[in-house]
Amino acid sequence: MCDNEPADFSKACSDLRLRQIGTRPYTPRTSGKAEWFIQTLCKECVYPMAITNSEERNRWLPCYLVSYNRLRNHSAIGWHSPQQQLAELLG
Repeated sequence: MCDNEPADFSKACSDLRLRQIGTRPYTPRTSGKAEWFIQTLCKECVYPMAITNSEERNRWLPCYLVSYNRLRNHSAIGWHSPQQQLAELLG
C-alpha cells in the first residue's frame, strides 16, 4: 500500500508480482496504515536515537527496516513479523 506511488515502487511491485494498492488522497481511513507506520518509525527509531539530520536518518533507516520487517512482531498479523507472515502466505 502506498499513498504516493513512485515509479520505482511500481516497478518493484511488478517485478515481484505484487498487487499495488494506492490510497485515496486526503482520506485518513485509507492512508492510516502508512501514517501508522510513520508514527511507529518515529517512536521506535527517530526519537529514541535523537537523529538530528537526514544523512544520519538515511544511515539508520535500512537497519530499522530490517528489524521492522524480519524481527519485530506485529499484533495485526498474529504477533508474527511481516517476513514470517509472507512466508506463511506463500506456503
